[in-house]
Amino acid sequence: MARAIGIDLGTTYCAVAVLRETGEPEILPNRDGEDITPSVVLFQEFGGSDEPLVGTMAKHSAASSPDDVVQFVKRNMGDPSWRFDSSGGASYTAEEVSAIILKRLKEDAELALGEPVHDAVITVPAYFDDARRTATKHAGKIAGLNVLRVLNEPTAAALSFGLDTSAEGIVLVYDLGGGTFDVTLMRIQNGEFDVLGTDGDRNLGGFDFDNRLIEYLAEKVQSQGGADLLGDTSQVAVLREKAEMAKRSLTTVATTTVHISADGKPYRVPVERSEFERITADLLRRTEDLTEMVLEDAGVTWGQVDHLLLVGGSTRMPMVRGLVERLAGRPADRSVHPDEAVALGAAIQAAVEQSSSIGEQLDLYEGQPLVVADVTSQALGVITVADDLRTQVNTIVIPRNSKIPAKLSEDLLTIRDNQTALHVEVTQGDDTDPQYVVVVGDKTLPLPPYPKGAPIRVIYAYDIDQTIFVEVIDLTTNNSLGTFEVDRLANLNDDQLNAATAKVSKLSVL
Repeated sequence: MARAIGIDLGTTYCAVAVLRETGEPEILPNRDGEDITPSVVLFQEFGGSDEPLVGTMAKHSAASSPDDVVQFVKRNMGDPSWRFDSSGGASYTAEEVSAIILKRLKEDAELALGEPVHDAVITVPAYFDDARRTATKHAGKIAGLNVLRVLNEPTAAALSFGLDTSAEGIVLVYDLGGGTFDVTLMRIQNGEFDVLGTDGDRNLGGFDFDNRLIEYLAEKVQSQGGADLLGDTSQVAVLREKAEMAKRSLTTVATTTVHISADGKPYRVPVERSEFERITADLLRRTEDLTEMVLEDAGVTWGQVDHLLLVGGSTRMPMVRGLVERLAGRPADRSVHPDEAVALGAAIQAAVEQSSSIGEQLDLYEGQPLVVADVTSQALGVITVADDLRTQVNTIVIPRNSKIPAKLSEDLLTIRDNQTALHVEVTQGDDTDPQYVVVVGDKTLPLPPYPKGAPIRVIYAYDIDQTIFVEVIDLTTNNSLGTFEVDRLANLNDDQLNAATAKVSKLSVL
């Protein structure tokens, strides 16, 4: 049987891994011999059609061909309005662009393994909502993959750490990637990974730290008599590449110098690590607040945390390690590779899922089966009407940080005589005010013409991928009115999914 792979589909970089026959996960290099692949696509027009190029060469083309390069697409997953229009005349959704990246990763894995690849576990930020998780699964399907599971990135990192070190106890995973931040608290014991709590920000990552440095560099060029570079997409692409290089330099040195050419003139901008830390201090503080909140919600103190894991390339910044170690009062574990841990953990879960699908049990922890007990990253609710019969309220059915899979219900009443339909609006978010939560999807179900106050039970279920299923029970007859996946407003429907699959399958991805 062909082996299943684990994929870390990152905002800025991706990695792929597989579990070897020895029981050890291993990173699979791409066709260029690199362990990580930039999540960047260059759309080249060839013979009137697109021929996408993925990876390092595409990344380096951002400055010279900014209108033909798309990157950071992960931030647009689940946004039905987002499109990238190529010079070849085609328009691509975020799922399709991600599928092109995944197709390249799949083909690279096949080259490395010397066999076809069908099955995969793909990781996502713990704080991704239903729309973004569903979009990720769709991207995998469009790329020709059977997505065994969508796994939270911090959980994947902990799987890798636990297998490598046989460590047990309470683990805090601080995951600051290229585009997202997650913090997860879990307990590892006898091969069981029990998530105690998670939180995050899907719009906070290395990308945002780079943006601050881009603004700083542009301001310094202007102060030296140069033009405003932020209005030129090519110059912004150049600044982004230089900002990323400067940020990396500042992980090891206290001062670096950025050389910029603009308006035919050279500009020299010194950047001190202390200044970089000053202009990004509020971003770091946001990660601190979320970390403290997770501990508080779980009822765990820093003194009870046994292991600190720093995951994601952005954790290489000294201020990040300094923050976490200051909060914890102890050093972070250094055995975890920031760029590879998530993919390695995904490979472990992929092997477990594949074995389970054929009725076998994969024993990795000294004969103990691997069990992952994750939690919901966001509350799940339903829009209801308050007692005044006018005000809408978000009624939470499954609270945030509930164990998954989860199944809970809420009993409701019809609001008028002879009501013949029930409109179910499924929400994600903790607030009781509907304007501060996201409506994931909805469904209208027929009802018998009951008098006002007829009881209806809405049952919600979260599966292990944190996707949502709903069942509605007519409590007057105890009959089910239907079990369904909600009509997801932000995701592709079946026809769109099939069309996208056919479209991407015809592309030769380089």
